[in-house]
Amino acid sequence: MTSICRNFFLLIALASAAATADDIFPQPPELEPDVDFWISIFTEYSTDEGVLHDNRNLAVVYARLQMPSKLSRRERQRRVAARRKQLQVVLQTLASGKRDNLSEEESRVLALWPDNVSNDTLAAATRRIRFQQGLRDRFREGLERSGRWRAFVNEQFTALGVPVEIAALPHVESSYNPDARSHVGASGIWQFTRSTGRRFMRVDHVVDERNDPFAATRAAGQLMAYNYSITGNWPMAITAYNHGLAGVRRAMRKYGDTAYVDILRNYKGRTFGFASRNFYVAFLAAKEVDQNAERYFPGIVYEQPTDYSTASLPAYVPAPELTQALGVSQVQLARHNRGLQPTIWQGSKYLPKGYELRLPADSVSQPLATAFAGLPADVRFDKQLPDMFHTVARGDTLSQIAASYDTRVSTLVALNGLRSSHRIRAGQRLRLPAAGPAPTVASAAPAEPEPAIVAAVVEPEPAIVAAVAEPVVEEVTPPTMAGDYASTLIGTIQTALLSDPSDYSVAADNTIEVQPLETLGHYGDWLEIKTQRLRDVNGLAFRSPVEVGQRIKLDLNTVDARRFEERRIAYHRTQQDSFFRQHIISSVTEHTIRRGESIWVLSLREYEVPIWLFRQYNPGLDLHRVRPGTTVQFPVLTDVERG
Repeated sequence: MTSICRNFFLLIALASAAATADDIFPQPPELEPDVDFWISIFTEYSTDEGVLHDNRNLAVVYARLQMPSKLSRRERQRRVAARRKQLQVVLQTLASGKRDNLSEEESRVLALWPDNVSNDTLAAATRRIRFQQGLRDRFREGLERSGRWRAFVNEQFTALGVPVEIAALPHVESSYNPDARSHVGASGIWQFTRSTGRRFMRVDHVVDERNDPFAATRAAGQLMAYNYSITGNWPMAITAYNHGLAGVRRAMRKYGDTAYVDILRNYKGRTFGFASRNFYVAFLAAKEVDQNAERYFPGIVYEQPTDYSTASLPAYVPAPELTQALGVSQVQLARHNRGLQPTIWQGSKYLPKGYELRLPADSVSQPLATAFAGLPADVRFDKQLPDMFHTVARGDTLSQIAASYDTRVSTLVALNGLRSSHRIRAGQRLRLPAAGPAPTVASAAPAEPEPAIVAAVVEPEPAIVAAVAEPVVEEVTPPTMAGDYASTLIGTIQTALLSDPSDYSVAADNTIEVQPLETLGHYGDWLEIKTQRLRDVNGLAFRSPVEVGQRIKLDLNTVDARRFEERRIAYHRTQQDSFFRQHIISSVTEHTIRRGESIWVLSLREYEVPIWLFRQYNPGLDLHRVRPGTTVQFPVLTDVERG
């Protein structure tokens, strides 16, 4: 890390150190009932039970329900629906104005609300009854597991200027379970989605560092430091971890940078649902329990960190030969190197050159570096095995798949006999160029066997439309497989462009702010109108370009604002996903503008950073009015190892 990079993170650290813990993570009195609710979920209710509560006023908890794990999903849903219906009838009766001669249940429910509760409030409450599963046993297990990595988390966060208290966040996201997978494709203890993870880590079918607690911890620290550099405070930086920077910045512009109560109570962003509203208060609750674990879980014993021997592989090496040389099993190697994908254990890929391997020091007879040096020449390879097949995951597109394997959409269409480049299905196996054309096989002959690579994609990637759809937290269903904790937690809901602070929304006056990579032609395509119509609406001369930061009025007579935003976000996600398949952000450097310097020249030539990415790290900067002496941030990029 360069001295300038250290200075960037040092400034964040100094800003945090100058404030008390209460200043860093404020807890306004208005939010205390919310925090108390989540403390109770984390410490009082087990996963075999849960509560029905008002999803806006968390102080209102209507009923406790038993939900034994042996119950079927249908039965759990039936129990919740039946009890919810009973409560709705009671609330409707109270909302009619009835206050006398109440039944015992009506009196009990009314007493949960303030004395002066209005009929309108009670009527609205009938639509806001939500079920939350208890998490006491999982939280305790997470506390115990956290001992494996807590010292490392504290070390990395301190180096990055991130408050170590944020180490409590995985209790919300994954219960510190490295095998956690969510229904939206988030993975690992920090629950990164693919698109966000690729900014800071290698994420592909050979190595997925989201599942490596060590690599993912540093990436989480980098993301938090970045969020803080944009938001200027930790509550909104934490909220952005779940909701995304663009939405958080919109909320801050509307209510104020530190108007936490107004934002969490009143902001009505389209994707600002229950999960986003509650993410910060759930973190505060997790922090309270994490820092006072003995009070809530007497006698808790933390797991101890492993003393590892680590070294980088000097070549591509097959897994069987490596485990034989090291005298360990593949299961043991996989357990301590969770970033390695199934393709390696299936034999369709080698362990990649340069990969930092780790094993417990007491499990190997010599340092790993020494063992690697003694590997026979016939098990060392200069190249990776070529990819033969790809199994389509939910959300995959042919263009994304083609970019992953450095090929063309037309090539995939031809190799697989596809009728359309827009129609592939989850679970479909696509032939890749290295496998060659599909052989012609006589009808009586057996089908050609193919390598067992079907597990290369281990969980689905969220569809692009999820960027603008209302986030949903599963209300009833506990995990159906070991480790699938995230679906019942408050975390894991992330937008498609989580780390992009750019505003892609359409304003109330039907205008948008021009972003990098966009042209009038793009707007015309997304609106399904001719470009000239946009020129006429905005009084633009023929061939006059639009500039980044300029506001353009749209014609929404053919396509509505929401559909336009979906197409716009999908376009930028495709561009950014393609870029981050090739590069990761390894650090940040600062630059003070000198007289005569150009942002475009600095970005593209000196720092080799595309303008759209530079602008994400400097979202408040007017690119056309940059004065000498202005300090800007440039992300430092590292090429992703392919193969």
